[in-house]
Amino acid sequence: MLTKRARRTDNISHIISWGERMQNVNVKGAPSFYRCEPGILSQLPDLVNNQMFQKAGLVHGEKSWEAVRSFLPEWPFDVSFEKYKGECSLEENERLCVRFSNVDVVIGVGGGKILDLAKACGDRLNVPVILIPTLASNCAAWTPLSVFYDQEGNFLNYEIFPTNTFMVLVEPDVLLHAPVEFLRAGIGDTIAKWYEADVLTRDLPEKSIPLEIALYAAKQCRDVLLEEGDSAVESAKERTLSPAFTRAVETIILAGGVVGGFGDHYGRVSGAHSIHNGLTKIDGTHKHLHGDKVAYGILVQLVLEDRFEEIENLLPYYKKLGLPYSLEALYVKPTEANIRTIARESTKPEESIHFMGVSNPEEVYKAIHALEERAHGDKYLVPVMSFRK
Repeated sequence: MLTKRARRTDNISHIISWGERMQNVNVKGAPSFYRCEPGILSQLPDLVNNQMFQKAGLVHGEKSWEAVRSFLPEWPFDVSFEKYKGECSLEENERLCVRFSNVDVVIGVGGGKILDLAKACGDRLNVPVILIPTLASNCAAWTPLSVFYDQEGNFLNYEIFPTNTFMVLVEPDVLLHAPVEFLRAGIGDTIAKWYEADVLTRDLPEKSIPLEIALYAAKQCRDVLLEEGDSAVESAKERTLSPAFTRAVETIILAGGVVGGFGDHYGRVSGAHSIHNGLTKIDGTHKHLHGDKVAYGILVQLVLEDRFEEIENLLPYYKKLGLPYSLEALYVKPTEANIRTIARESTKPEESIHFMGVSNPEEVYKAIHALEERAHGDKYLVPVMSFRK
């Protein structure tokens, strides 16, 4: 059994309260090496030539490996392959660490959960990590953290690592041929970067330079994707590489990662992701992508902020891209029990929604009802002021 290293787990109980938090941030801005260009994977032997790697452990999914294998040259070192078993869980991380106990580099090939496993395994083994994303569904390839779930897919916690990833290689043609719904979900997840960072920093009297960088990147996440996201999705549907597609991919992976990399606790998660976490407690939502649930969470967060005008601005875009704007769009029945469950689970003590001053499940319960009324065409929305009583 491997000895577990001391680690930081970002449950809210381990962080000082919102009112006491300082602007001091831990900047982990970028991987040591990043490239996004056609043919980049063929250059991998030259890129690692000076690293003296002898043996690698490579974790992959079945579909992700099929998507990327034809782009890869002969490996310049011995590689031990291990197939991913379906969740980024503590148990799966333990299994991989045992399997890769004698490697000097870990490689992750796949979507966000596989990349998170590779990062967690590399951290446990104290070896460099190379990430090759096969989906543009989130910024997992960039950020030095992993999100953990239990074996049933319920959110547990996320863990921030002390060092950044060694290398990230993005082959646009691989992402272009991935299922379009992953790109759409990535757009939803990345637009949330602005809304979650904004609500955490809006009332700060002054902002440090790292925080300004994070907020600039967050605004780019929203603006680029609202302007070019639909064109990127059309390119993906047509399997045609375009500037809009590449810009969307780099916005999701790079700009999305920079928000947390420079903003630290001000640039990671707040209301929208807490709603996502609450949704994972509802049977049937596990088949929906992370970014789709976060996109719905943005709208709930905006209700809590009393920003209905912003919701009206977003709804045409949501409808055009097929992002969910109601529970029924997530195939969740808007029953009393389901809404109470989401409200309760999204306001647990460890949830980030508390950073925006929301701690009462009743507030979230009423916000979800208000959004559902709007989604179903009702003109009346419950005033947010009543949530605060």
